Amino acid sequence: MTGAWQPRLGAIASPDGVAFRVWAPEPESLELQLEGPGGERTLPMQPEGEYWTAFVPGIGHGQRYRFRLDGGDAFPDPCSRFQPEGVHGPSEVVDPARYTREHDRFARPHIADLVIYEAHMGTLTPGGTFDAAIEQLPRLRDLGINALEIMPVAAFPGRWNWGYDGVAPFAPVSVYGGPDGLRRLVDAAHAHGIAVILDVVYNHFGPDGNYTGLYSSRYTTSRHHTPWGDAINYDDSGSEYVREFVTENLLHWFHEYHVDGFRLDATHAIFDDSPEHILAEIRRVTAAYPRDGMAPWIIAETGENNVRYFQPLDEGGYGHDAVWTDDFHHAIRTLLRREDDGYFMSYAGTAEELARTIQQGFLYEGQHDPYAKRPRGTPAREQPWYQFTYCIQNHDQVGNRAFGDRLTMSIARDDYLAASLLLLLLPQMPLLFQCQEFHASAPFLYFTDHHDELGRLVTEGRRQEFADFRTFNDPALRERIPDPQAPLTFEMSRPDLREAETGLGALCQDFYRELIALRHADPVLGAARRERVPLTASATGHAVLVDIPAAGSHLCIAANFGDQVELQLPAPGFAIVLHSQEPRWGGNARAPVVDGDRLTVPPHTAAFLRPRANATTS
Repeated sequence: MTGAWQPRLGAIASPDGVAFRVWAPEPESLELQLEGPGGERTLPMQPEGEYWTAFVPGIGHGQRYRFRLDGGDAFPDPCSRFQPEGVHGPSEVVDPARYTREHDRFARPHIADLVIYEAHMGTLTPGGTFDAAIEQLPRLRDLGINALEIMPVAAFPGRWNWGYDGVAPFAPVSVYGGPDGLRRLVDAAHAHGIAVILDVVYNHFGPDGNYTGLYSSRYTTSRHHTPWGDAINYDDSGSEYVREFVTENLLHWFHEYHVDGFRLDATHAIFDDSPEHILAEIRRVTAAYPRDGMAPWIIAETGENNVRYFQPLDEGGYGHDAVWTDDFHHAIRTLLRREDDGYFMSYAGTAEELARTIQQGFLYEGQHDPYAKRPRGTPAREQPWYQFTYCIQNHDQVGNRAFGDRLTMSIARDDYLAASLLLLLLPQMPLLFQCQEFHASAPFLYFTDHHDELGRLVTEGRRQEFADFRTFNDPALRERIPDPQAPLTFEMSRPDLREAETGLGALCQDFYRELIALRHADPVLGAARRERVPLTASATGHAVLVDIPAAGSHLCIAANFGDQVELQLPAPGFAIVLHSQEPRWGGNARAPVVDGDRLTVPPHTAAFLRPRANATTS
């Protein structure tokens, strides 16, 4: 596959009209139903192998339509570019050529330099739209963010949703502002020097508004099972059409919306026994159709800890650019506040475990995982550090808690700032969850807006999820878990952006801004994250010391989450550049002290150190 990419599925607009193409091997006939103010017009479609096609001259952008199956009811296009009346309404033709970008040539950052900001479009701002999110871009730019990761925006049922219940993978949801709203957001982000990463879901379809099964039962297969039911079909009869559906979807977002990369949701639940795994095909196909000479970034969300994600295609790998690395989050979370429900049971909550995670990239490299009840992981000690995406909060690790409580609601502010310093100055790729930079107080809860019957099942299921947690073994307590269907649950999940403008929230944001600026400016940190320097991390008590040798120099990070501790530096001559207890961040002014090759760190404090000759603050 070479040359310029051209779409092949759905409604494809041209100056002469619109070509329609849909995979529908099971209906014996298909008709195109055009809808508009003048009424409906039905036209026959022609079989083309397992596809049905039609070309209609004289129509274009904004034309609404459905496909009528076997002379019966008419349904939305599985490849619809827009569902203006919701997932059950007609599809709408979208002509991407109508939109003129103001920033068509975007010099995206090097992937090793990314500081990613994960955001949910419905809750990031009071307006809850793509256009409202644009208003936050100057603040994010000034913070030092250079990549905005948007939680899924494919059309979902109802007024609000996390996005993982999407059913129209090509269609930006109307409640956020539809196709043009997303184009404006991407364009504006690029104007501020911010790349856009889109979260996409290829492990299941949502439960309401998914009409793919009416066109073909082979979109899914019973050969594999997921937490959501039968798996999407990547290796059974007809899987070549489903694979094209997925790769076309990625190329659609990449070329028609100019997003710069993708976060692939729950890739551990994407099952494929084909000679070429769909995750490898995704890399191969997207690389074959670059934009401005570059392929999109591919970042996988997986707890597998499998080096195969990083390995090149010609070595049997998936060729992905990075993976979400939960071990860091789980290790630091259990150190800060001991938890052992669910997957946290696999973590000891010690500084030694956190240090080992930092030094290796993964903690689990094949040893037995108590929660998974099997060995998990492989060593990945040759991979550059930027390929490991670290966080102290993300939508899962906040929203999948029963009360959606952020880390800031569970630990003291001093420990939060110390953990933030560690996250932002390690050479691994940092990811922030919306508004953590100003110590946001709002929870991020699980919310949906399904019809009554499905909504009741979702509410019951949400509460039942926690039945095996010792904290929630009392049914009466589980009833206090916020109802996903209640409008208040959604409304409570919107942070108060005013917290960033005053008091401790503003000081915390200043701290984040300083750390991110230091990360971008320091040449040793820059050199370290582009390769696999022999980073050393050691533990003493509740503290870790990270020694980062690169570019002919050394840097050290110390993070102490317990009582005062004395740490052994790699050599004499280090000086403190900054620490988390400085009064300018609202700290207590108790500074770490260097004495020769010894570093005394006060309680609940983190510090960044350079050799004394170049220890001035960036």
